[in-house]
Amino acid sequence: MKYNLYIIFLFFSFSFGQENQIEKKYFKEIKAILKNKKVKKSFEYIKQQEPFTYENLIKITEIEAPPFKEEKRAIAFKKMIEEVGIDSIWIDIEGNVVGLLRGQKGTKTVGIDAHLDTVFPEGTDVKVRIKNDTLYAPGIADDSRGLSMLLTILKTIKNNNIALRDNLLFIGTVGEEGLGDLRGVKYLFRDGAQKIDSWISIDGGSIGRVNNKGLGSYRYRVTFMGPGGHSWGSFGLVNPHHALGKAIQLFVNSADSYTSTGPKTSYNIGVIKGGTSINSIPFESLMEVDIRSVDPNRLDEMEKILENSVKEALDDQNSRKRTGGNLTYVIDKIGNRPSGELSPSLPLVQRAMAVTKHFGVTPRLTRGSTNSNIPISLGIPSVTIGRGGKGGNVHSLDEWWYNDRGYRSIQLSLLLVLMEAGFLETK
Repeated sequence: MKYNLYIIFLFFSFSFGQENQIEKKYFKEIKAILKNKKVKKSFEYIKQQEPFTYENLIKITEIEAPPFKEEKRAIAFKKMIEEVGIDSIWIDIEGNVVGLLRGQKGTKTVGIDAHLDTVFPEGTDVKVRIKNDTLYAPGIADDSRGLSMLLTILKTIKNNNIALRDNLLFIGTVGEEGLGDLRGVKYLFRDGAQKIDSWISIDGGSIGRVNNKGLGSYRYRVTFMGPGGHSWGSFGLVNPHHALGKAIQLFVNSADSYTSTGPKTSYNIGVIKGGTSINSIPFESLMEVDIRSVDPNRLDEMEKILENSVKEALDDQNSRKRTGGNLTYVIDKIGNRPSGELSPSLPLVQRAMAVTKHFGVTPRLTRGSTNSNIPISLGIPSVTIGRGGKGGNVHSLDEWWYNDRGYRSIQLSLLLVLMEAGFLETK
């Protein structure tokens, strides 16, 4: 028994080691860059700019950016980039803020992004509260921190006269959260768009995260519709709520069985709405369903399970009617985040792991649902890295972030940018 456990341990240790293996040439690249006086000065400069980063973090957080209403924050973020200095900047038709720092050669383009939007509805109190050096506010970690890092990275490059080979885009994206469905980054990678050759997202987590795998998801709004009426006077009409309850039961039973084996797949009914009063038969009942999987084919299978459950619930409710017309339903697909996976051997992934290791942290190759999903699904070199410091209660009103050597994540991001976009003064 002990021998078998030992073999299993060796197998997983070998697999983990293989996945996280970093080629020596990337450490040599880091060493060469860090010998440069400008880079050494830049690392110290980032520390000196902590008040600048801190002030921008609070300023950005206190500008509301509800889903599909990011305009105010976008305008403010554009102005903040302009004040630092950039070759050109614009807000595109989707609402993304895009700033271009031209490279000396400019044959390739690297994008670095953080998202503008939050999960919180319009009218949420976003005033930052400070308690024992910890900042509390909705969205302060996810992703106001990332946006403040972009500004400091840009300022460091500009004020230390760092020359890059490739074009570098500083991007504040819209629609990363929830029903935004990655609309901002989808627009940037649409057919016919300006080519972006590699992509770095800053979003959530501490130093150590190297997200090279996209977690795919489908999202649906299921709506049952009937005539509605008085609970006594119209009794016998089809009832959308009753059908919805049946659909949930059928779906959960089937989905639970399907997801109990095979590649990890999840399901969640996160929103239920409908009805006007306790003594009224509702005319409409809806639910919103989130399905995720590491395997795209399983998303399609889960979609069939949902459709079959809804249809069976519809037929069941219509069979119970005593008067009036039939119940109907609509299934709207309101979200589609593609999955994908990039090889750990890709130069960008290798560089992200190498810079993480350089900062004394063991890199963790992760799978997530971030802006990187889109370029990853297209086979474009992409990673999502952490925003550093410490944070918690993300997506809650008590979200918090604490500046525990947060400058290190900015230094790490700068070093990764210098490697990926080509620092021209490497000896």
